[in-house]
Amino acid sequence: MRNYSERDQERWAPEPPKRRDRTAFERDRARVLHSAALRRLAAKTQVASPGAHAEEHGQSLRTRLTHSLECAQIGRELGKSLGCDPDLVETACLAHDIGHPPFGHNGEAALDVVARDCGGFEGNAQSLRVLTRLEPKSFAPAGPPLYGRSVGLNLTRAALDASMKYPWTPDEAVNGKYGTYLDDLAVARWVRDGAPAGRVCFEAQVMDWSDDVAYSVHDLEDALVAGHVDFDRLADPAERRLVCATARKLYCDDADLDELEERFARLLAEPYWPDRYDGTPRALAALKNLTSTLIGRFCVAAEEATRAAYGDRPLTRYGADLIVPREQRLECALLKGVTAHYVWISHEAVRARQRELIMELAELMLRGAPDTLDPAFRAAFEEAPDDAARLRAVVDQIASLTDTSAIARHKALSGRAG
Repeated sequence: MRNYSERDQERWAPEPPKRRDRTAFERDRARVLHSAALRRLAAKTQVASPGAHAEEHGQSLRTRLTHSLECAQIGRELGKSLGCDPDLVETACLAHDIGHPPFGHNGEAALDVVARDCGGFEGNAQSLRVLTRLEPKSFAPAGPPLYGRSVGLNLTRAALDASMKYPWTPDEAVNGKYGTYLDDLAVARWVRDGAPAGRVCFEAQVMDWSDDVAYSVHDLEDALVAGHVDFDRLADPAERRLVCATARKLYCDDADLDELEERFARLLAEPYWPDRYDGTPRALAALKNLTSTLIGRFCVAAEEATRAAYGDRPLTRYGADLIVPREQRLECALLKGVTAHYVWISHEAVRARQRELIMELAELMLRGAPDTLDPAFRAAFEEAPDDAARLRAVVDQIASLTDTSAIARHKALSGRAG
């Protein structure tokens, strides 16, 4: 816990001393690991819906949970190498997607439409809401200032700050991204009290890069295993240019196509890229070597560039910024572009149906509320002071569902409505 102040270790609702000899950040990590919200990520989309497996290839596709675990492993090691408390960074990595709804970013877009009359929906803001309100573990004392309300997991100030990629409100959103709803402004202000305005803490920057590394590399691996991508297509310059255009549009609009094509060709020319993938043990081993080498490439580049700027001292909180060389940022964007081009864009019909299901489910739940809601969300609906708060309770309910439970709930309510 060196290099972290008592203030960093404070909790929104004070707690009595604990007997067991664990640090505050070790407790944070345990609370996230044992949470129901984290477990539910096992049935939420990463590359494809968790029901869609690649068993014939000898592997199952990743879920949002396995992605979070892999992100946590990458972040823990990268953070530790730079002087961060490893439990703190791991907690942030485990929690970074904990508020994401069914069907991944696709479901997020649908819920943003549903929630337009209560302030919108953003997965990162929902994560803060889960950690500080919705996950039932801790309640504040009955008196002011929190009046006995739920404080979620009641993590430390530093852990919540490290979990916030976008520490600003919808009014301050950058590229549509924000990290707190106006309804949760009180806890966000507590977390950010004394922090430089608009500045993301160092641990959150490590978490953010670890997230990018994990999903750019592993989503590509899953896309290859599932047969959405093959190496022969990537060998075609015309095909690579299409991928580069997708990457530029979605992830790196500060680069031109020529720069991206050159970087992509150089990356694919590295000796660790397999020539083909056919599902055999040797092909699987070669694919694993590719993913581990890429992760090392991205993390070492960030570590070396950051150390070159700041030296060997421990880097924590607001004492530094993570530096990722442009070459590795573009390579990461290109890998994400491959998955986006061959999985998301080419499967838009399926994605459109998922968005439609979420919006229909919201309508059905609202029509029958509060009876259509689980007890925790039913109470919030019944106690809500206005229509916006009632809508937010329904949105919170839907966001808590898994892919499979959203489909089942829609089917059940559709049958009842009919």
